[in-house]
Formats: sequence, C-alpha cells, structure tokens
Amino acid sequence: MMVGEQPGDQEDREGRPFVGPAGRILDLALEEVGLNRRSIYVTNAVKHFKHEQRGKRRIHKHPNREEVKQCRWWLDQELELVKPKLVVALGAVAASALSGRTVVLMRQRGRLLHWAGGCRGLATIHPSAVLRMPDEASRHSALAGLVSDFREARRLLNEAC
Repeated sequence: MMVGEQPGDQEDREGRPFVGPAGRILDLALEEVGLNRRSIYVTNAVKHFKHEQRGKRRIHKHPNREEVKQCRWWLDQELELVKPKLVVALGAVAASALSGRTVVLMRQRGRLLHWAGGCRGLATIHPSAVLRMPDEASRHSALAGLVSDFREARRLLNEAC
C-alpha cells in the first residue's frame, strides 16, 4: 500500500490518486524496480484537494494537522480493508498521518518503520518533489533516491512474505 498527501488538481478532477505528473513519476520509479502499480493499493492521507484559486488555476496548498486528523478515520478503514504487508508513505504529510506524530523525512527515509496501529512501513519523498527540483541534475538525483527507497520497500516486502 502507498499513501500520498492529498489529491492534486488532476486527481481531484478524475477521482483517482496519482494520475497527474506525480503519478507519472510514481509509475516510472515503480517500473524501474519491477513493481506493478496494479498490485499496489494507492491512496492519500487527506481525501480532498486543498487549493487556492488563482484565475483559472487551482494551486495546491498543504493540508494542516487538523485536516489530516479529520481524514484519519478513512485511512484507518482502508488499512483495515487492505491489510497491507507494507505501507509506503509518500512524503512527510503521509508519514506523519500514518505515525500519528511529526516525521522528519530526511531522518526516517528509506528504512523500516512501524506506523501507529502496528503496520510495517517505509517513508520516502513524494513523487512531486522530483518535479519541483530546480534543475535536471537535481531531478535525476531525486528520482534515483525514490527508486532506491522503492527497492528497499520491495526488499522489505519480500522479507515479510
């Protein structure tokens, strides 16, 4: 199972997670490590697209702690239904939602964690972070880090089976 922050503009319009530019990065990284997205339940910690209207564009705004808390019951239901062997948090908001406390991603990233409720997991960057890098070299490095974290997730998943 993978948990992102919240739907983006395209995800909100289509009603499915990770179908926009960040979804393409997610698919690319998963393909690189031989994971099939169809075998992974993908969701978001916050279920609504928090945004600010600027003309015709809807600009993403980070959800606050209360919004994450309000959506937690829904995430708990998904965890109960899916019963994942491993839960990958895509970004600090998702990691904090899963752990029930603030997570410093750069300290926790890429290693085995135990989320609130006992699920095993791993935290990594959100795929949109790759898109926000200032130059091609930084984007390449960020994508390589995401792929490396997914390799570790795959190793942890195989270890659990």
